Amino acid sequence: MNQKHSVTVPGLGLTFSTGTIANLANGAVTVTVGETNVFVAATAAQTMRPGQDFFPLTVDYREKYSAAGRFPGGYFKREGRPSEKEILTSRLCDRPCRPLFPEGFLNEVQIIGLLLSADQIHESDILMVNGASAALAISDIPWAGPIACVRVALIDGQFVANPTIEQMFSSRLDLIYVGTEKNMLMIEGSADQLPEDEFVNALEFGHQAIQPIIAAIKQLVAVAGKPKATFALVGATPEARAIIERVVPADRLATAIFGKEKAARSAAVKLLKEEAKAALTAELGEGKFTDVDLNVVFEDLQYKAYRKTVLERGVRADGRDAKTIRPLGCEVGVLPRVHGSAMFQRGDTQSIVITTLGPTKEAQDLDALTGGAKSKSFILHYNFPPFSVGETGRFIGPGRREIGHGALAERSLVPILPPEDVFPYSIRVVSEIMASNGSTSMASICGGCLALMDAGVPIVAPVAGISCGLMTENAADGSISKWVTITDILGEEDHFGDMDFKLAGTTVGITGFQLDLKINGLPFEIAKAAIFQARDARVEILRAMLSSLPAPRADLSKYAPRIQTIQIDPEKIGLLIGPGGKTIRRITETTGAQIDIAEDDSGKVFVYSNNAEAMSRAIQEIDGLCGGGSGGGGGGAQIEMGQIYTGRVTGIKDFGCFVECLPGKEGLCHISELADFRVRRTDDVVKMGDSITVKCIGIDERSGKVRLSRKAAMKDLEAQKSAEAPTEPAAAAPAGDAPAASDAPAQ
Repeated sequence: MNQKHSVTVPGLGLTFSTGTIANLANGAVTVTVGETNVFVAATAAQTMRPGQDFFPLTVDYREKYSAAGRFPGGYFKREGRPSEKEILTSRLCDRPCRPLFPEGFLNEVQIIGLLLSADQIHESDILMVNGASAALAISDIPWAGPIACVRVALIDGQFVANPTIEQMFSSRLDLIYVGTEKNMLMIEGSADQLPEDEFVNALEFGHQAIQPIIAAIKQLVAVAGKPKATFALVGATPEARAIIERVVPADRLATAIFGKEKAARSAAVKLLKEEAKAALTAELGEGKFTDVDLNVVFEDLQYKAYRKTVLERGVRADGRDAKTIRPLGCEVGVLPRVHGSAMFQRGDTQSIVITTLGPTKEAQDLDALTGGAKSKSFILHYNFPPFSVGETGRFIGPGRREIGHGALAERSLVPILPPEDVFPYSIRVVSEIMASNGSTSMASICGGCLALMDAGVPIVAPVAGISCGLMTENAADGSISKWVTITDILGEEDHFGDMDFKLAGTTVGITGFQLDLKINGLPFEIAKAAIFQARDARVEILRAMLSSLPAPRADLSKYAPRIQTIQIDPEKIGLLIGPGGKTIRRITETTGAQIDIAEDDSGKVFVYSNNAEAMSRAIQEIDGLCGGGSGGGGGGAQIEMGQIYTGRVTGIKDFGCFVECLPGKEGLCHISELADFRVRRTDDVVKMGDSITVKCIGIDERSGKVRLSRKAAMKDLEAQKSAEAPTEPAAAAPAGDAPAASDAPAQ
């Protein structure tokens, strides 16, 4: 797309363009790589809402189906609510942009990204972040960028910057790295148990890879940038600040926020806030101050109080030192009937996690325009109800936060799942947050791992997750002069601290990670310290987890579907499916088992059921249809003299019923052979579609017509039960004089 100004990043093939499209936005650019094109606009409101005391930044990324030459699904043929991919890309862009806006700037800022063209070769999420950086940089909105973003892969031992979608299938690492010219700003992604030393090397590679992008954005600013506008910054009046700081001195606030439970700390701070408000009213009078004055000053006072003792004495709000983890609690098998369950608790944070196993056809279909994968057989859902933080609120579907936390936990567990050819199940894990005071996503990983083990999933290795925080003190020039990394952060330490660095992994290496900052960059020295500090904490948590369940259970829950894999001739896959799926659907309905066919056309068939009898019947039907002969005609096995079959009634006549004993193979059960009593009407005993057990009592040599007997089959089955009785056989049940709609299956 040709625009007035364009710059290209050497080596990466990225092109930034601006000057022609959307000139009424504060800043607008298009970013292109290959034939994938993303448009991004940044706009700021000129005024603030009255009483506003927070920064309303919104980031929205949308994928247009026309970008890939497709129609949207559904009745309306129009893009609807954002997909999970769009939400995650929006969050990916929001988190590194947010800390670079000036303190006190509270005008609403909106960043909108549109995928306009998708070549199915290059991912679009990296373009969205770089586009937002360029749009903000050339705009008149105050912002301390630019930043840049790359994806780092590890393929055959070599790091690759911005790999293609196809290359990512061969990578041990999916690292999204965002930074400024000097420091790291945000990372997220997953890895296949990557050792910490290699992970640090990947971060250093990513930092070098973004430098040409930052240089290109600066070049674009030089030719197309606007002078930064002046916006009013929000803060407390000097008079209000002086009164609040006198009424609530540092020692009183420290007493309120240190050494107590969360609820007690919150209540103590609330009382101090009410006391300060009363003093403002008494000294300044009603209408001479606003809640913004009170909130801004109290936020600043708590910010200083939470940090002071950590930096000076290494003591935190709940009395721990910098590296101590809160008390851990792990329990498995906490719920009946479910396939696997666990409860994980770390301090106040508590999660109950449930695992459900299902057939491969339960995999979630993906409809994203980029990304390569069309489905996923492992799903993790995270739920965060209001009661988990002791509040009331709307209890509706998942929001962006829930989707983001669930995605982090999901990608952290994926690397330790068994291959589908070893464990061909779809797996759903649901984390229900019962209480929250810091890092519920990491609790979901720990509880999720235990729930998988409780369900009998043969994981490669157990995984745990922990979050590292940071408290810093700045020198006069703004550089960090003093810092302390803290393990297992509280909710308040997340809010008033400088970093939330979530790291998950095994004893071997890292599987998932996410870094969020409230400062405008993280030196590598601090990042390395946090990475290795998190490893030590992870090992401690794993030790506690394994004390509750040392290894995955050897057997699945009795409520989970069993699976048996059988191999058929690949040429007979069509025969098993039948026209329009008729045959496989009939087998599923009549046996009660679920049947999946491997998508690779290898001839593997997966049969699922928690009923051994149903599974055996389904396998018998598949063997009967596909176990021999070539693919033509009916194929498969034939009805044999003297054998007992469980089949479906396919026809009702006055003289009897037709029964399909094997797929495509049926015989006649005469009315006289339906029961050992006189039957007046065939449908007094059986109905269309009933499943009944019959015995082959004759095959006409010339016509091949098969004669069946329900009466003989029932007699043989009764005799078999009597012979298998372990003690004195029970008296034989008298021949029934009432019809049965279906019979117990027998082999």
